[in-house]
Amino acid sequence: MSKARENRSERSISATLDTGVVPYEKGRFSTVAGSTPGALGFTKGSVVQEFYYDDDVDMDLRASIETDTGQELVDEDYGDVADGAIIWWRLQDGDVEDLTDLIVDASGNLEDGGIVWVLSPKTSSPDYVEPAEIAEAAKTAGLHATSTISAAASWQGTKLTTRARGR
Repeated sequence: MSKARENRSERSISATLDTGVVPYEKGRFSTVAGSTPGALGFTKGSVVQEFYYDDDVDMDLRASIETDTGQELVDEDYGDVADGAIIWWRLQDGDVEDLTDLIVDASGNLEDGGIVWVLSPKTSSPDYVEPAEIAEAAKTAGLHATSTISAAASWQGTKLTTRARGR
């Protein structure tokens, strides 16, 4: 690893630990501290199902996921078990109930412990979605919104996980 890249990695880890926010680096997603290696926590061989793909998605982020998993993303019509899902969600895509339904659909094919990420435009976009809306939809769908990160130049990502037992 080059010295410059090593220093940048150390700064990214430090920024993540200090602020809880993962910095965006063009062309490469910075992995959440402590997560499984790879873009958004997906590992080599993971099958990742993609929902609500459109021409505004971040192609660098998609390519990063495909590189890290070694597989192309599968579309929402995929009928087998997936290891994770990404949902591209914009304000114009619907309301909280619509997002809840989509999260239920996305989690329906997931292997136990599968990861769901809701990717939404950042605050500067007219299609920005309030994190509280994502958290409400996740809760209604039986999941828990755990962290929000800067996933790409124009997109933030909210990680959804299963709720711990007893809650």
